[in-house]
Amino acid sequence: MSLRNVAIIAHVDHGKTTLVDQLFRQSGTFRDNQRVEERAMDSNDLEKERGITILAKPTSIEWIDGAGVATRINIVDTPGHADFGGEVERILSMVDGVILLVDSAEGAMPQTKFVTGKALALGLRPIVVVNKVDRSDARIQEVLDEVFDLFVSLEATDEQLDFPVLYASGRNGYASTDENAREGTLTPMFETIVSHIPAPSVDVDAPFTFLVTLLDRDNFLGRILTGRVNSGTVKLNQPIHALNNDGKIVEAGRASKIMTFRGLERVPAEEAKAGDIISLAGLTVATVSDTIADITVSEPLHAQPIDPPTLSMRFAVNDSPMAGREGTKVTSRMIRDRLFREAESNVAVKVTEAADRDSYEVAGRGELQLGVLIETMRREGFELGISRPRVLFGEDEDGKKTEPYETVIIDVDEEYSGTVVEKMNLRKAEMTDMRPSGGGKTRITFSAPSRGMIGYHGEFLSDTRGTGIMNRLFEKYGPHKGNIEGRKNGVLISNGSGEANSYALGPLEERGILFVGHGEALYEGMIVGENAKTDDLEVNPMKAKQLTNFRASGGKDDAIRLTPPKKMTLEQAIAYIDDDEMVEVTPKSIRLRKRYLDPHERKKASRAKQAA
Repeated sequence: MSLRNVAIIAHVDHGKTTLVDQLFRQSGTFRDNQRVEERAMDSNDLEKERGITILAKPTSIEWIDGAGVATRINIVDTPGHADFGGEVERILSMVDGVILLVDSAEGAMPQTKFVTGKALALGLRPIVVVNKVDRSDARIQEVLDEVFDLFVSLEATDEQLDFPVLYASGRNGYASTDENAREGTLTPMFETIVSHIPAPSVDVDAPFTFLVTLLDRDNFLGRILTGRVNSGTVKLNQPIHALNNDGKIVEAGRASKIMTFRGLERVPAEEAKAGDIISLAGLTVATVSDTIADITVSEPLHAQPIDPPTLSMRFAVNDSPMAGREGTKVTSRMIRDRLFREAESNVAVKVTEAADRDSYEVAGRGELQLGVLIETMRREGFELGISRPRVLFGEDEDGKKTEPYETVIIDVDEEYSGTVVEKMNLRKAEMTDMRPSGGGKTRITFSAPSRGMIGYHGEFLSDTRGTGIMNRLFEKYGPHKGNIEGRKNGVLISNGSGEANSYALGPLEERGILFVGHGEALYEGMIVGENAKTDDLEVNPMKAKQLTNFRASGGKDDAIRLTPPKKMTLEQAIAYIDDDEMVEVTPKSIRLRKRYLDPHERKKASRAKQAA
């Protein structure tokens, strides 16, 4: 059976996982009566809830053409968000071609540019699919021109620029070479993959080599290593060893389990040949970018370099007065083991232990990536204290301080464009492009320091009444932009411990926006709301009414009507806090607090900071 390995790359929400669903259905991967969930490839809970792909996952379908010739197509579904770019950079070494999926209205977006640049640099041949051609605001030819310009700017070769184009609707399950077709099947897509993407050029007779690109764990099989067999054949129980990038032997063992992909399942196999994408069990130490090979091989395979992390957060043991009430994993040793396990399987995450040994500096690609890690740990029963994200600075050749910059592309209604430009200028962003994008919208492109973008997304949504779309992508390290103004408002801080009381919360509403409601447990130093003014204010939200025999005159005994408190999601809370604040994360609660709960400690730290 002939073989094709292909990755599908696209921006968030351009429909790639939905398209894979239809490829499954039309290739006969599912039985007619089989119950299949929507977006079958989004397998973990967070992916289902958020509707985005977080982990790169291989799958496989068999397609039989009109002449009865069968081809196995290994497809790798990739995340569309740049924060999970580490997943994409690794898996491109497993494939021989890419399907670039672009929305017929939105066109080529920043994340598309990021992954496509990596794919073209590796010499992979692209197939361009314009998806959602049935949209009322589709602008198909303009989008194709944008894609061509993008390829040229990414220095594509003449062969890569001669790409085939398909017009598709993933949701309705058709693709065609005719842009006006509005029905049909995905057969033209299968035919294009087989004719345009080359079969793996590998040496089956050479000794077995295999580069690890994905790492997984199984309760029964232990560590599962996934990648493409680069050369040779591997048989069950064959002696193998793992080499790191320097050619040193990490460990030796046997291939105790070989699994290939069939649809959504991993199927055991007796052997695997060069070119196939497989999972391998039997080793306990080998990790991502190691070479697994026959014991006669001493040269490791070249692993793709990964872009460095640009943002870090401090993960600390939860030391609030409510620690240990809701979570089951609260010790620093448990947090340490979990974080180092994450860094092992996710090459875009770096973990370093702080001097106090009770906290860890976790560096990653962006707020969303680290937010997903915190949410995952929270669901596993961990309690954590999380600091404000901070960017990782660098130095240029002259020893001057540099910081990461991002390309920020904003699609916004014309009436809000002035507000957005003004707010971005305050955050030291420079506008590089502004053009109408159709339908009364304007597309504005900025080059902005990552530092200035932390915490802006919520404000941006308020400024544009929820209609604006913002996309960010790491651009470069550039000169340090100096001081950037942070949050303007101070916070309301509880001055004691107890339960919030509506009698006390009523008057506090006049002071600002409340984050807590009646009956919620509070402690000293916990943030209960946002102050309308710029300074922090200590308040007593637990004060109860004095019960006496006397009635108040003028109907003052009427029930207090409170506005529902503002409840923040994890990402909103992380973006909101200031440098001297933390987010307390437990399986059931997200609380904001000051780093130093005692007011005297806070004053001491504030004076020390001013003196410095």
